[in-house]
Amino acid sequence: MTKPALAIAPSRRALLAAIAGWAAAPALVHAEEPAVSIAPRPDLSRASTVFEGWGTALAWFAHVTGGWPDAERERLADLLYGPRGLGWTIARYNIGGGDRPDVEPYLRPGAAIPGFWRQPRGTTGTDWWTPDQEAMWDWSADANQRWWLDAIKARVRAPILEAFSNSPPWFMTVSGKVSGAENGADDNLRPGQEGPFAAYLARVVDELQHRHGVVFRTLSPVNEPNTDYWRAANTQEGAHWSPARQGAMILATHAALKARGLATVVSAPDETNSHLFLADWAAYPAEVRAAIGQLNVHSYGVVNQTGVRDAARAAGIRLWMSENDTPLDKDPEDFEGMNSALALAEHMVLDLKRLEPSAWVFWQALETLSARDGKPGSNWGLIKVDFRAPPQGPHAIHVTRKYWAIAQFSRFIRPGYRLVPVDDLDTAGALSPEGRELVLVHVNGGLSPRRLTPPRGWSGRMTVTDIRHRAEPLDGLVVPPRAVATLVLRR
Repeated sequence: MTKPALAIAPSRRALLAAIAGWAAAPALVHAEEPAVSIAPRPDLSRASTVFEGWGTALAWFAHVTGGWPDAERERLADLLYGPRGLGWTIARYNIGGGDRPDVEPYLRPGAAIPGFWRQPRGTTGTDWWTPDQEAMWDWSADANQRWWLDAIKARVRAPILEAFSNSPPWFMTVSGKVSGAENGADDNLRPGQEGPFAAYLARVVDELQHRHGVVFRTLSPVNEPNTDYWRAANTQEGAHWSPARQGAMILATHAALKARGLATVVSAPDETNSHLFLADWAAYPAEVRAAIGQLNVHSYGVVNQTGVRDAARAAGIRLWMSENDTPLDKDPEDFEGMNSALALAEHMVLDLKRLEPSAWVFWQALETLSARDGKPGSNWGLIKVDFRAPPQGPHAIHVTRKYWAIAQFSRFIRPGYRLVPVDDLDTAGALSPEGRELVLVHVNGGLSPRRLTPPRGWSGRMTVTDIRHRAEPLDGLVVPPRAVATLVLRR
């Protein structure tokens, strides 16, 4: 899980800065350059992945905003999942590990996701929990995030839901903390706890399905596992898993789901980037690979992405890009600026071109206001709110340019469309199921306008997000400087 301003992961922030270091360009163009002509050519004969949709992990923001006044939380749900919002159809529900109740709170606002366990009075130590005793469960927990399940179900006819875990409950860990081991390179699940942890996850999935009338298609038991930054000193849930322990947990989770008679399948490894994904995958024996129903990779690193695509194709397993956010590392919090919006859009184009995933899932659609105490803050998230504000409100809701940049993708490349290769580096493409509509999303990060020439026989309209427009139609096919444009073409 990759989140804002992690002091413990400088390499990740440096990577994000390197990906989009060009964005020191001015926010406004003062002298218009001559238009450059570009003719992106999609190869419709190679239409490939059937795209399932866009979405977000719920986790922190849902844990906060699900307890807000109805008018505010309904507005937020409309912005993300409503037909006039982003039109998302996918959500990842975070099954909290849950920290011990008798310690001083140390997790950042929103990140203390409650667990569904209950510790009986008089019990001590770490070996008191048994999943077959009903007194050990608390089904009133996590009401705010569960509100979002109902809100999504009310807006999306058949949402695709995934449950995921960032850490085992505290009493299953070595450190006694859900934030990681004392050493970030050490596994934090206690030896022999794979079975109990898998039973915990499977039971939560089962109960939430019955209590909310939803279906979790997949369950991801580990998150960004083969990394060295999940330390006990962190302020969010996380755990290191060596490839061998990943394999054991995948098998235990597969068995626990089957034991409950659930159709939910295991997704894995939810690795932070493609080169670590490939290291995990190479280490899995055949029986572990056979227990995986969906491959998940995050795109915080962009090397070896086509290798992940090839691994999924060779195995015949569906591939998701299951987590990303791409703010510029040193770009101060700015609701209207295009720098981080362009960085995100460029990153999304390249993910679609290189991974060719079945879905693209954002990390946290809502993030807390971060410019405070003299610090410039950052542009994580699409919508900014104050996680620290009292739940009764009122709460200011700031919709950023990143929101409108992602709308250029999610409003037009819809579930059922097939991704198509496009010869232009800055353009991603998709073809409608019947083949009569072609969508091209183009990112112009430069200072010159770009005149786009559609493929022969195709014509249509253009929608633009830039410093002056928020996913608005423009006449003609000239993309303004520093803009994200979507061409919807028919023939």
